[in-house]
Amino acid sequence: MTEVTSDIHLPPTALLRLLADGQLHSGQELAAAMGVSRTAIWKQLAKLESLGLKLESKPGKGYSLSGGLDLLEEAPIRSGLRAPVNEQISRFNLFEILDSTNAWLLSQESTPAISICISECQTAGRGRRGRSWVSPFARNIYMSLRMTVETGFGSLEGLSLAVGVVVADALSDLGVRDAKLKWPNDILCKGRKLGGVLIEAAGDPAGRCHAVIGLGLNVDLEGSMAEQIDQPWVTLNDILSTSPKRNDVVITLLNHIIPMLATYESIGFKHYKSKWEALNTHLNQRVSLQMGAQKTKGIMRGVSDSGGLILSTEHGVETFHSGEISLRAEP
Repeated sequence: MTEVTSDIHLPPTALLRLLADGQLHSGQELAAAMGVSRTAIWKQLAKLESLGLKLESKPGKGYSLSGGLDLLEEAPIRSGLRAPVNEQISRFNLFEILDSTNAWLLSQESTPAISICISECQTAGRGRRGRSWVSPFARNIYMSLRMTVETGFGSLEGLSLAVGVVVADALSDLGVRDAKLKWPNDILCKGRKLGGVLIEAAGDPAGRCHAVIGLGLNVDLEGSMAEQIDQPWVTLNDILSTSPKRNDVVITLLNHIIPMLATYESIGFKHYKSKWEALNTHLNQRVSLQMGAQKTKGIMRGVSDSGGLILSTEHGVETFHSGEISLRAEP
């Protein structure tokens, strides 16, 4: 696992692994294991708060991380992937900290197969319309995948919706039975946001181009980081009776997402349309679309074959494509 340049400086990976069990460890024990002084250990532990981690200290006994840490590891993830899925991966990159998994993949050279970037923490994670994505260390899933297509941006139409469909399938495998989708990129459960998708494309609009598919999924979120979120949210730990291991979550997601990406250029969104409609949280409901200063109200009737939102308005039936559109339910 790698750390890249960032304004946040992580404690050494070895120290994080020692504390990952959530048990008490004395300063002397940690210092001996790391081969440094107790003062040096204290300075490293002071960095944990900036990562959204809660360090508990008991005088005379030591330090522990509340809830421990469930760290991601490449080897167990790769071994859990189906063989055809592993064959589709050209690069698998796992970082301790990045500014953004999407930004990192966009900066890399293209490959014919799928590249993956996962980070334990993001310092500049983002969603649609420039909104920040709260990214505490080793609590959630921050993952991006990069694919190459030869037929231009048109072959990517509806991709964020198709990703939502297969993510919902993966969540079902994990035990989440009531996931819903909000056009164009939100994954919901119990009316609260569980995850989101961000698609970014680069290259020739009419030829060889690349799409980076960013996925953020809430697994475990609490404390000061949770207070930064400005909308209703939910985590897998809130939904499921048994907390899933994050390695298993990543394995399940990739086993569903990668086969879809591998064939998407040839089959497109039409293959996923009916499944998306079945999961549409706003079907036949009154909604409003905010497009800059313009607001349009109507009844959502579904989506087109290219993933556009179909809305019955006072002017008739209109189709809208994502761009900078915000959708809200109307009373």
